[in-house]
Amino acid sequence: MGVNDYLTVSALTQYLKRKFTADPYLKRVYLTGEISNFRLRPRHQYFSLKDQHAKISAIMFQNAFQKIKFRPEEGMKVLVVGYVSLYEANGQYQIYVEQMQPDGVGALYQAFEQLKTKLKAEGVFALPKKAIPSFPRRIAVITSASGAVIRDIITTVQRRFPIAQIVLFPAQVQGESAANSLVERLQQVNQQGDFDTIIIGRGGGSIEDLWPFNEERVARAILNSSIPVISSVGHETDTTIADYVADLRAPTPTAAAELATPVLQDLILQIRNLRLQLFQILKNYLARQRQHLRFYQDNYLLQNPRRLYQDYLQRVDQLTVKLGNQFAQIVQKNNQKFQLLQQSLRHYQPDLSYRQQLVMNNNKNLLDYYRNYLKHCRQNSQLLVSGLDDLSPLKTLKRGYAVVQQEERILTKVADVKTEQQLQIRLSDGIIKAQVVQVEEEKND
Repeated sequence: MGVNDYLTVSALTQYLKRKFTADPYLKRVYLTGEISNFRLRPRHQYFSLKDQHAKISAIMFQNAFQKIKFRPEEGMKVLVVGYVSLYEANGQYQIYVEQMQPDGVGALYQAFEQLKTKLKAEGVFALPKKAIPSFPRRIAVITSASGAVIRDIITTVQRRFPIAQIVLFPAQVQGESAANSLVERLQQVNQQGDFDTIIIGRGGGSIEDLWPFNEERVARAILNSSIPVISSVGHETDTTIADYVADLRAPTPTAAAELATPVLQDLILQIRNLRLQLFQILKNYLARQRQHLRFYQDNYLLQNPRRLYQDYLQRVDQLTVKLGNQFAQIVQKNNQKFQLLQQSLRHYQPDLSYRQQLVMNNNKNLLDYYRNYLKHCRQNSQLLVSGLDDLSPLKTLKRGYAVVQQEERILTKVADVKTEQQLQIRLSDGIIKAQVVQVEEEKND
């Protein structure tokens, strides 16, 4: 064979590529296998598909990869649709994946579980929930303008709490652009900021129909809302990511309206009951205060303040008499001793003139001391009696003061007095009934 009979590597590779391209069985290949060597890349994805006995390289371009609803993972078994061709640069054949879904589990369900696991790992589901206001004034409803959801919510709110205002923010709740529409409406409501509660939701449907409420960007928008959000998506058995991140989940739109509003008639009845309870409590309180007032008014000590110190005056008199008697006994006993000594000394007839003079002087001094001591005791007694008398309320009234009362209440401030009000002015010797002509409040600079 001559040199011209040999093929170049490029020529052989091009020939094989044309074979792959022309083969009708390789233009549309349905393949199942396990993902291997997968690493998420910014644009195109390169990985392998394998089973127990073989492996094939795979590539998925960016436009195809963006359409799948789940994230491929190492070891995941998948079903792929694509075509087989040969890459001329290295002569390796590979499958170009156009569609991919999990084998045995729906792609949407797989994506749902993956996002749920991701948010749970971030601690999103454990974040504290915002409280739903008990008495909302304005409620924003994000849903379809033509669906039954808004009608059910309006009917329920008008029946339960008609004073609340319902504002509809129409949004797409199904389809490719629904997630962006929901996010825009959530941001719009928060920018206005004059709403108490947000209800977001739609009616029932398949998982595909409800999928916008499983999008991560919708979940993040709900989490970032400064206004409490009630999620009402699908029927009672349907659960979406929006239900997990919302501040409250309602099984139906009607239930969402019930959770967002109280029953006005129940509130009115409750207010009436509370008013009756308050009236009864106030009535009992006033009765107790009147009872205390009557007790103090009937107290004999307050009616006769002098009785407060009469016992002390009597005790002072008793002690004064007792002191005088004791002192007289001491003087008498000393006189007796003196007389005995004087008689005994007469037998010896000593010169007692000096001693007698000394005794007389001592006796005089003793009498003077006794008189001064009694005078001091009387002065102290008078001071005590005068002090007690000064504390008497009647004494205060005698000095020109008065007690001003309005009915049974004692007035202490000008602010408590109104013109043309009937007052009672208590003086030391009686009561004056007067009417207020003018009130002037003294200003302190």
